[in-house]
Amino acid sequence: MKISTVNPQDKTALAQQRDLMQQRVAQSLAKRHAKEKRFKLTGQLAVGTALAFVAILFISIFSKGLPAFWQATLTLDIYFDPDIILIDEKPVQAAGESDATFQERYQAWQMDLAFINFNGLILNALAEVIPEAAAHPRDAMRLVTSGERIALRNLVEEDPSIIGSRKRLNLLADANVDVWIKGNIDRDLADSRQQLSARTRGWVDQLVEQGVIKNRFSTALFMNADSRSSLASAGLAGAFMGSLMMMLIVMFLAVPLGVASAIYLEEFAPKNKLTDLIEVNINNLAAVPSIVFGLLGASVFILWFKLPLSAPVVGGLVLSLMTLPTVIIATRSTLKAIPPSIRSAALGIGASKVQSVFHHVLPLAIPGILTGSILGIAQALGETAPLLLIGMSSFVASVPSSPFDQSTALPVQIYLWQGNELRNFFEARTSAAIIVLLTMMISLNALAIWLRRHFENRW
Repeated sequence: MKISTVNPQDKTALAQQRDLMQQRVAQSLAKRHAKEKRFKLTGQLAVGTALAFVAILFISIFSKGLPAFWQATLTLDIYFDPDIILIDEKPVQAAGESDATFQERYQAWQMDLAFINFNGLILNALAEVIPEAAAHPRDAMRLVTSGERIALRNLVEEDPSIIGSRKRLNLLADANVDVWIKGNIDRDLADSRQQLSARTRGWVDQLVEQGVIKNRFSTALFMNADSRSSLASAGLAGAFMGSLMMMLIVMFLAVPLGVASAIYLEEFAPKNKLTDLIEVNINNLAAVPSIVFGLLGASVFILWFKLPLSAPVVGGLVLSLMTLPTVIIATRSTLKAIPPSIRSAALGIGASKVQSVFHHVLPLAIPGILTGSILGIAQALGETAPLLLIGMSSFVASVPSSPFDQSTALPVQIYLWQGNELRNFFEARTSAAIIVLLTMMISLNALAIWLRRHFENRW
């Protein structure tokens, strides 16, 4: 038998080829690993940059807005002097008296109450801590915001028995006093450029040292409506209630209609040119600028249906139209993500088409539907342009009691405060309003996450 032998030169050549191949593979792996590391590093850098910008945004807003939650307040002993509050007893409806007659007497009593000099009560209280205040009433009354006399009048109207008594009250300082205390104005400016007289500024510093003026948590920011005559009393109550009413309208109008439309288009509608046209138009509506919906709402709901201007009902309807395509698209995407085997299994055991959708498919799609709907509502909450076109930028000094009352909204209130001429006071207040709006939006997003996890089912 003949035994074959391998040439040593061939062995060397094979070994060299193997080594060369291993070297090439190692180089290729090194290149791929380097690319993966660069890609990962690029992704981490992008995420880090985005988070850094978000952090800068939040730090900027919170650093400016948080001081506005505390406001300069004077603690004074107010004596409800009966020599100043000269008024008859509060009317009480007599037996057999008609409501109209009683309302007439009560309104006359309120009118008499409105003509009482409540500023005199404040001036007397200031004179107890600043004796020279009585000689300079104009400068003294610059310490307290003008809206506090209305607060004193309301106290007397609610409880006339306080006449003749002394009560310690916290009164809001004037906006210029708040600016002076917080250092939002240069103290070295000339008197001609200061917003307060030299005498009033001296009194402010004196009262701060005495502890009469302190920065306290501002309930007025949350409890009061907007004000132009008493800037320190301006609050977000009216805008908050307007936004809340509009979101309720969106929630109970756009969400049911959007979900029902999506279910029909995805599960029951025949696939033809008409449904294709509807789908294309829904996708196009989702990309329409929000200001166009504002123009539509102004022409249809206000000019045609004669709904009231600046009313939450109109804002809610406009935002519902804007949110409807988003809800439909999000719901359809969720329904498409449900495995077809769920539908087939339901139909295979004898369920009807309606039963398979509502008993099997829809329960699995609830988390995605809720998430998409709430995110659509959160987006509508921050819209400003369509609300400006339906008149919600008008000044409203009251809290709406129904969706048909005049109102404004949080985004519009932020827009109005940003343009206020007293910038050094309203800049912080604008940031505080942004914090309130962001809190509402983050709460809605957190609710969406919680609902998704709560109703999530695995298959």
